[in-house]
Amino acid sequence: MSMELEPLADILIEPAIRAALAEDLGRAGDITTNATIPATARARVFINARESGCIAGLDFARIAFQLMDPSVALTIHKPDGSDVAPGDHVATIEGPARAILTGERVALNFLGHLSGIATATREIARAIEGHKARVCCTRKTTPGLRAFEKYAVRAGGGMNHRFGLDDAVLIKDNHIAVAGGVKPAIERAKAMAGHMVKIEVEVDTLDQLREVLAIGVDVVLLDNMGPDMLGEAVKMIDGRAIAEASGRVTVKTAPAIAAAGVDLISCGWITHSAPCLDLGLDFDMLSTS
Repeated sequence: MSMELEPLADILIEPAIRAALAEDLGRAGDITTNATIPATARARVFINARESGCIAGLDFARIAFQLMDPSVALTIHKPDGSDVAPGDHVATIEGPARAILTGERVALNFLGHLSGIATATREIARAIEGHKARVCCTRKTTPGLRAFEKYAVRAGGGMNHRFGLDDAVLIKDNHIAVAGGVKPAIERAKAMAGHMVKIEVEVDTLDQLREVLAIGVDVVLLDNMGPDMLGEAVKMIDGRAIAEASGRVTVKTAPAIAAAGVDLISCGWITHSAPCLDLGLDFDMLSTS
């Protein structure tokens, strides 16, 4: 059962938006808008969908406009997590025209990027409907934007993997190689990890899986296994650990991966390579009085 999407607090979002606006405004501000638009002009505009997708990031857009002028009002028609079709009104913005025009690009950059991640996540989630597997993200995120991109994954119906190196143990192939094998790596992790820290181990063969299961961990990451091998791995695990599959996950391959019986399907491209969702700002009314 999916949980209700909880918004991010403004205090977490504002520093990133403020930095993006400062980058855009440079040393002299928006000289185009300031030269061509009277200071008294007011506008009403729509954020419209140009293509089908899933929305995420409306609070980012709101904050971008309101940092330019606190009087700008944003009315949401399609909340984060909503599906949209071409032409749908996502939100209406009303306020000083200069603030809206100056904040437009930063607002749409964040909104389009996060909506693209939500859209990619939803495509995978819908491809595996009917199976118990859930799609989850990875640490393959844009530096500085991880919390935001992981929020977009949740908006698209996915789950979050660890947020950083400090909130879970994930023993991968390189750790195993340097540690001298699966057994010493897991034993050292168990000796160090606190009682709230879960341990996951990556394996790419059934022999490695057998060794991991003999020691016991919380999660097993089944990396780059085909559907048949995944099915065998799930049988071997037999509920003793959470089964996570990764590698070569696409909308086309995800159903077969899910059908193997895994609990989670982790996918890096939904954050690092998701196409931006095409959203535009269309003016409905402009008053210079």
